[in-house]
Parts: sequence; C-alpha cells; structure tokens
Amino acid sequence: MIVPVVMAGGAGTRLWPLSRRLFPKQFLPLVGDRPMLLATLERLAGLAVGPAVLVCNEDHRFIAAEQARVWGGAVESILLEPVARNTAPAVALAALHAQAATGADPLLLVLAADHVIADVAAFHTAVAAAADQAERGRLVTFGITPAGAETGYGYIRRGALLSREEAVYEVAAFVEKPDADTARAYLETGDYYWNSGIFVFRASRFLAELGCYRPEILAACERAAASRTRDGDFVRVDAAAFAACPADSIDYAVMEHTDAAAVVELHSPWNDVGSWAALWELADKDADGNACRGDVLRIDSSNNLLRSEHRLLATVGLRDTVVVETKDAVLVAPRERIGGLKQLVAQLAAAARPEEETHRQVYRPWGSYDTLDAGHRFQVKRILVEPGASLSTQMHHHRAEHWIVVAGTARVALDGKETLLAENESIYIPIGTRHSLANPGKLPLELIEVQTGAYLGEDDIVRFEDRYGRA
Repeated sequence: MIVPVVMAGGAGTRLWPLSRRLFPKQFLPLVGDRPMLLATLERLAGLAVGPAVLVCNEDHRFIAAEQARVWGGAVESILLEPVARNTAPAVALAALHAQAATGADPLLLVLAADHVIADVAAFHTAVAAAADQAERGRLVTFGITPAGAETGYGYIRRGALLSREEAVYEVAAFVEKPDADTARAYLETGDYYWNSGIFVFRASRFLAELGCYRPEILAACERAAASRTRDGDFVRVDAAAFAACPADSIDYAVMEHTDAAAVVELHSPWNDVGSWAALWELADKDADGNACRGDVLRIDSSNNLLRSEHRLLATVGLRDTVVVETKDAVLVAPRERIGGLKQLVAQLAAAARPEEETHRQVYRPWGSYDTLDAGHRFQVKRILVEPGASLSTQMHHHRAEHWIVVAGTARVALDGKETLLAENESIYIPIGTRHSLANPGKLPLELIEVQTGAYLGEDDIVRFEDRYGRA
C-alpha cells in the first residue's frame, strides 16, 4: 500500500501580497485556475494509492478541508501541526499516524502541495520506479532533469546505477544552491539533478533512519503522536510535545546521512513556485515577454509580471518589473530584486500590520467576510455564508451589529428567539446580546454587517457554541 502524504504547511512569504500567513501560496491558484493543493491532489489520479494524509498548520485546517472536499478523492485525515517544525518532524508525524491508521507499515509518497509538475505521466512513471526501490529498503528522492543552470535550487549528484530501465541511482551527494559557474559545471557533467523534495520510502524505514541520526526529533514526535485525538477529519497531536521538537528538513536530518538514499529521474518541467520571478518564468507571456493576469493594459512595456486581482492595472514604459495588486496592497519591485520580499514581510510583521497576516477578504469554515470600510467607531463588512453553514453562538462586549440581507435567507437567533430574514430585511444586535446566524437555504446567504462601538477587533467574540470546534 502507498499512502500519499501531502505537506501543505509553510507561509509563502516570497509571494506576498498574494500569499499571506493565514492564506499562503499552497491554497492559491498561482498557475492556472486551480489552487496548488488541489492540483497536487488531482495529480494522484491514476496512481495505485490509498487515502491521502494532509499535513497542514492548525490555522489553515478549514482551507485545507474545503479544498479536499472540492477534490472529492479519499482523504484519511488532515494532520494538524501546532507549530511549524520543517519537513522531518512533519513527515515523522505522518509516518506514525499512517502506521496506526492502516495497522500496517505502508510506503509513503511524500509530496509538497506547492509544486508544478507539467508531465503527470512522467510523474506516475517515477512514482512506480521509486516504489519498487522503496520496497527493497531504499529511501528514494526525485531528481529533476535540469532545464538550465539554475542557482535557486539545491542539487543531487547521482552515484552508482541501481536500475537502468527505471533510471534509479544511488545518491552520491546532496549539494547546496550553487553559484552560476558551479551550476553550469553541474549541467555539463550530466550527473546532477535539481533536488525536488519529493520522496518515497517505507514508514518504518524512515522512522528508523530518523531515530539513528536525529533521535531527539523522533522522540518528540512519538510523544506528540502518542496522545493524538481525532475531530472529524482533523487529527491533533500534543502541542507542547511537538513544540519542543527541533526543526529540521528531511534532507538534513536523514537523507544526507543515510547509506540507503536513492534518486529516481523525473523527466518533467517542474517548479516549486518559490518567488514571483519563478512564476514569471512559468507563466505564458505576450510577444513582449509580459506575464499578465487580470485586468491589465500595457504600453511599451516588456518582460514584466503584471497581476491584478480586483481593478485595472496599467503600465507605460515599464521593464523587468513585478507588479501585483490585491484589495489592500500593491507590490512594485524589479524582478532581480524580488528576493528582498522576506525583509519586507518581516517589517510588516514587526509593525503588526494586518496585511502580513491576512487578506481583506477573510475565509472562515462557514464562508467568508470582506471588510468594505472602517473608521472611527464603525466598520462595514460583506458576509457570505455557505448553504447549510452557521456562525457560532456568540456575543460582543464592545460592539453592536446591524445585519441587512442582500441575497438568500438568514436564520437569526437573539437570546434564544429565532427569526427568518429574507432579502432586503434587517435586524439589530445590541451589545451583550447572545446571537447566532445560519443559512438554512440552498443558495449562498449574502448580507451587509454594520458594526458600531468603542472596539471592533475580531478578538471581541465570546463563543458559547461552535459546530467547528473553535475556542
């Protein structure tokens, strides 16, 4: 049995302002019209695999669950990381969980949720070859046939041939991101691959190797997994035990030390979409080299990445530049300077700017809300509640609310008294009133919420009951 393990953690800070801490790149449609996690799950079609295990941050659980629902394939569980600890602890948790859930010792196909793999048939061929070697005790990683002297990726140097038919080799060495001259030298030898971060190995073999080279990581993960609990599709581990786990990658923790490492060739265009410059390389371009998405006009402009999410974006005489527009932020930077985004995002975080954490439109398990306007003692939101969904039963100490139904039907409870509201009807919720909102219909419920009061922060919510298990 092969269990797909899809790692959907990470903050994606190098793709700000589209990628935010609470809605990072793996959940966004960066290439094509499908979110990257959804495209990763769809890539499993045609493989002989069991139900998938998703690994994501606690804060992203409802986004991951919704995209898994849209996919419609078999997901055994969504394993929640209380804190980010890199890939080695994440996969250790997944391996321990897969053994317990299956009652067996399955092979794991470890995938990142934010990769672009253009040739799905070649990917399936590589998985089959890797599984064959993993059955023999190998820890197999996927090496991408280089398309150029890339300096942004780590490399794998292949060693002795293990299978000529399947193009599998022993790993001679993992090497860090090279400079341009070194990368060109790697390319000329024909013995180097880009390091993809995709793996196939048996759960027990990975755990044994992790215990050999990083026993403190294995011990922390075993403690965290020992008291795991299930809440529907979600599986939670002991937060304190996992927080005490050292952070490390699979490569550093295991693959660079083990004598069982192998690499299988993956002959496919591949990209981990790590930056706006990488996305420009991937995107379709016009005759002037512009990669455009959204409502974009350009005159005498070339080799730009121009992305508009909500309004007209116009350029005149622009060259080699990234311009990304969202509802609440605009990024403008030369393509060659785009690596400085991490420092910019760090500044936003240090200043506690909301643009670092979330978009103006915020997604919740029941739907979403968009803050349309805000000022002294007032705030206006557009709220969308999905059919059959409901907000928690709650109250506020510092604000009153006025709801106006724009479309659909709302079921509102105020201090236990229920009212149905149709389009163009409204209701007032005074400060301190226990209230709830639900959509009993088959169509989305849209309403405008006007908040007034001395404090309008999202933390002024006292929840009494919540179907989604939030505190």
